[in-house]
Order: sequence, then structure tokens, then C-alpha cells
Amino acid sequence: MSKICEVCGKAPSAGRNVSHSHRVTNRWFRPNIQRVTIKDKEGHVRKANVCTKCMKAGKVERA
Repeated sequence: MSKICEVCGKAPSAGRNVSHSHRVTNRWFRPNIQRVTIKDKEGHVRKANVCTKCMKAGKVERA
């Protein structure tokens, strides 16, 4: 499954874990992507990969 939101374009970004002793390791920050049924702008019902922030903000119309 794609890790990119089809509404806002949010994608994974890289960062670092920093421990208490300040050892640094690389990590990924991944958006919470869910496959949901939506109505797009033309009114068609389809499935899309949408992040939970877009769903909570009401940027997509659930079918």
C-alpha cells in the first residue's frame, strides 16, 4: 500500500531517534494512512489512501 495521502500529499519523512545518552539513530516518521471509501470531486465513489488527519479535519467526504 502507498504511504502517501491522496488528499494532502503527506509522505514519510526521515528523522533521528536521540537516546538519553545522546546516541543518534535514523528513523522514519510515517503518516497514518488508511484505505477508505470516499466521494471524489466529481461525485464518484472510489477507494483512496487518506491520512487520519485529513479524515478528522473533514477534508474528504466519506461514502
